[in-house]
Amino acid sequence: MMARNSAILAVTGAVLVITGCATRPKIPSEASDSAAFKLERDLLGPAVGRGSFKSITGGSRGFTVQLYGKQEGNVFILEEDFEYDDGEKDKKTWRLTRQEDGTYVGVREDVVGEARGYMDGPAFRLEYLIDLPRANGSTIRLGFRDVLILRPDGTVYNKANVGWRGIHAGKVELEMIPQ
Repeated sequence: MMARNSAILAVTGAVLVITGCATRPKIPSEASDSAAFKLERDLLGPAVGRGSFKSITGGSRGFTVQLYGKQEGNVFILEEDFEYDDGEKDKKTWRLTRQEDGTYVGVREDVVGEARGYMDGPAFRLEYLIDLPRANGSTIRLGFRDVLILRPDGTVYNKANVGWRGIHAGKVELEMIPQ
């Protein structure tokens, strides 16, 4: 009987972990006090961001990112220059194309296939897979589910749930301040 109860607890725990990864980040309550996020308005021009990645194992990695957004036809381009607290630097460029139905299709150097973006009430959601390089030269495929909101003070808040093979692996939080 005790073994059966332990097995039920283990399965229940596994389901909760997987369900946690499958869910999208909740829209912060402060979003209801601000205007709906608009990619082409709220990330246009220069901005600076401060954020961190936190894994479920307790690891954390902070970073600062210089951003520059510009519109070219129906494509929004967002250049990101990252500097991690450990000194590593990285540069990525998003190209997000607005579709006729108001959704977005996006590409970036490390994105596998295409990212999908769409409005969800006052928030903008972006979902994608990346191949993250590892120290041994291999890569690990991670899924990101971002939610971006415009705060009343004009800053943009971005929270992402990160998953690996269907399991919640961590989260990213980033605050971007227009310059």
